[in-house]
Amino acid sequence: MARIRIPSTIVIIFVTVQTGFLLFMYARYSSFMPQSEEKPSQVHVLILSSWRSGSSFVGQLFSQHPSVFYLMEPAWHVWVTMYQNSAKVLHMAVRDLVRSVFLCDMSVFDAYMPWKRNLSDLFQWAASRALCSAPACDSFQRTEITSEMACKTLCGRYPFGKVEEACKTYSHVVIKEVRFFDLKVLYPLLTDPSLNLKIIHLVRDPRAVVKSREQSVKALARDNGIVLSTNGTKVEDSKYKVMQEVCRSHVQIYETATLKPPNFLKDRYLMVRFEDLVRDPLSEISEMYKFADLRLTPRLKSWIYNITHGQGPGKKKEAFKITSRDAVSVSQAWRNVLSFQKVKKIQEVCKGAINILGYQLVDSEKEQRDLTLDLVLPRRQNQFSWSSFNPKH
Repeated sequence: MARIRIPSTIVIIFVTVQTGFLLFMYARYSSFMPQSEEKPSQVHVLILSSWRSGSSFVGQLFSQHPSVFYLMEPAWHVWVTMYQNSAKVLHMAVRDLVRSVFLCDMSVFDAYMPWKRNLSDLFQWAASRALCSAPACDSFQRTEITSEMACKTLCGRYPFGKVEEACKTYSHVVIKEVRFFDLKVLYPLLTDPSLNLKIIHLVRDPRAVVKSREQSVKALARDNGIVLSTNGTKVEDSKYKVMQEVCRSHVQIYETATLKPPNFLKDRYLMVRFEDLVRDPLSEISEMYKFADLRLTPRLKSWIYNITHGQGPGKKKEAFKITSRDAVSVSQAWRNVLSFQKVKKIQEVCKGAINILGYQLVDSEKEQRDLTLDLVLPRRQNQFSWSSFNPKH
């Protein structure tokens, strides 16, 4: 039988053409196939802030959205149980709890609430619209705007198991926390393939924060002790040592996210100033919603307008409540309430944060009281942009 000899050059050409064709077909086929590293079905949003910075208000902007499962400061349970430790020591336990909540695994609370539980055993549970509507509670529809008072009256006796059941039915899980002081602590969550985490970093003028903290001195005393590592002793922070730590943490978080940030932070960090939010609520909220892959509904637009256009700055007994107030008046109240001596002291301990976050220092009582003098610098001077950022600037 005769053998046909094919020159090696022809074989090479044939194999090369065949390989190229197969690669072309694979590339074309794979473009229609889902990627192996698919994002989780849920979006996870962490509202990262500090006490008395308007974070409860921002939390409600998300909580009232019909697509959001929201919890307010679940790490409160960690700090209450382990109050003799420092904030730094508790970072890991707080992070683990937050991760479990994002994944709708509420068994993490067994360590902090070992008894048989109802919804009402969870810290600030009624601030969550999701826990006041089905499937957690049958009294309200998901599209309704709920109030804490009505929710507490009708839903508190539902079993704790409803928290996990409800969480699994939402496209977005949002947590508001004031107990993180270092962005790097969150790196394991940002690189966790089971999470699709985005961070909204809410800041506020430290002088306004102090004014608000003075309305709730006793309520903050235990947390102050944890921040200052006093081994369980309560602190009233008359010397602004806690404020110094809070300001330092905001600078650390902001700079970590903007000065040579790791690639996994790209498009997953948004800094929001409370003052910008209250001046132009719909624009700022629309930006936050876009960042979180949410849409603003007509009902939410109406509610947002009403909640930011009330009368006056609010009463002392409303310090931890979301009520209808004149939001711009709230943001400026410190200028009339605080003495200039206090303002000078706050500016000393928080000078770095005031400058970096885009606020103007005052050099006299006259400047402080002159409300025509805008102390909130335009955002273009301090706002971070991934596309335009240059570390040398």
